[in-house]
Amino acid sequence: MKNATHTEDDRDWQYDIVLFGATGYVGGLTAREMARTAPPGARIALAGRDRGRLAQVADACRREGAAFDTMIVDVERPETVAAMAASTTVVVTTVGPYTQHGAAVVRACAEAGTDYADLTGEPLFVRDSITRFSGAAEASGARIVHSCGFDSVPSDLLVALLGEAARADGEGELTETTLVVRRIRGGVSGGTAASGLAHAVTMAWNPEARRAARDPYTHSHCRGEEPDLGPQSDGQLVRLTDVDPDLRGWAGGFFMAPHNSRVVRRSNTLTDWSYGRGFAYREVMAMPGGALGAIPAAAMALGLSGAMYRTVTVLRLMPAALLRALAPRRGSGPSERARSRGHFAFETYTRTTRGARYRATFAMRGDPGYAATAVILAQAGFALAFDRGRLCVDGGVLTPAVAMAKPLTQRLVDRGVDLRIDRLADNPIRPASPETAVHLKEKEISHG
Repeated sequence: MKNATHTEDDRDWQYDIVLFGATGYVGGLTAREMARTAPPGARIALAGRDRGRLAQVADACRREGAAFDTMIVDVERPETVAAMAASTTVVVTTVGPYTQHGAAVVRACAEAGTDYADLTGEPLFVRDSITRFSGAAEASGARIVHSCGFDSVPSDLLVALLGEAARADGEGELTETTLVVRRIRGGVSGGTAASGLAHAVTMAWNPEARRAARDPYTHSHCRGEEPDLGPQSDGQLVRLTDVDPDLRGWAGGFFMAPHNSRVVRRSNTLTDWSYGRGFAYREVMAMPGGALGAIPAAAMALGLSGAMYRTVTVLRLMPAALLRALAPRRGSGPSERARSRGHFAFETYTRTTRGARYRATFAMRGDPGYAATAVILAQAGFALAFDRGRLCVDGGVLTPAVAMAKPLTQRLVDRGVDLRIDRLADNPIRPASPETAVHLKEKEISHG
């Protein structure tokens, strides 16, 4: 492929994917993952504000064997964002905080009919995107897919695959469903800290935003039709035997549950409640230490309870300069050594309306928010760009599971992700078809 540098004045150059934010920390990791795994002949461009830094990322990709073009795009210059959306089939963006920089890119893609994927873990941004851009995206056919990384692909895919397995077995709908974080090790980048801070500041100053953030169905486009399942707090102290009789110990709220759980519930709503009207979902983190694990589990539960939304208002008392000083420098992140030592393993347990028990597993090596996220985001972009015949939804503000569950699952399994379903009952479920690309095993995995 020809290697060239294109500016915002080049309107007729057509790409399969434009990676916007390629000069950032996660953007650079995603660019290199794309360089290593892009299919032959893929037309990919790297976009950002700084021509010199773009050239450096392009050189790194070239060393991986890929010649990517570059494109100057700045969210403060709407004409460059519109030109980017008009030049490609898919925009993959890592430019955050999304509450500050995301809307312009979503709008341009929704109006141009260009598919879109991001990494946001900001519930208020997703809610705003649904409210403002669903109509335009449905009209143009653009698939706007938020949260295509560690937040929230594992959560979303696991439940979608559990629902598919239960339907295939004739075991009815999903009821109580719990994601348990069994193992996790990773770091924090400056961009992640900036996104979290921007989201917290929005809640601190806006009471309506706080109410929306607490609503378990804040991403629903038909809120009045959602089932009344009582309180669904993200801060819960859970005895793991109540999740599944084979588990032991205690768990508290998972720090990404306030975002992931709402993505999963939106997937249920968008598919006409295909998981079930009685589908109740939560995410918790298992704690070591046996009975003593109840202490840190309780602390985690308290931190994610309703108290979090009340205490966030203290941020109004802190000068903006101090808030900026407390956050890690944007563009920074874990070292290559630290990224390589990271890992995570999720297990999602469910019971169906006919009493069947299932467990779905999603496990990866590499720092969850960075090394693993780069793999997941790149493969999500490839699924949108190159598996279009397997995408069932034409347009709208979607979730990863609704937009691309089957092709993304296949791509992740091909990249070595441990992704499988076990039926926790006497009768094993039938073997998976190549289309689902999920390893289904009768043998139960270790709970150590």
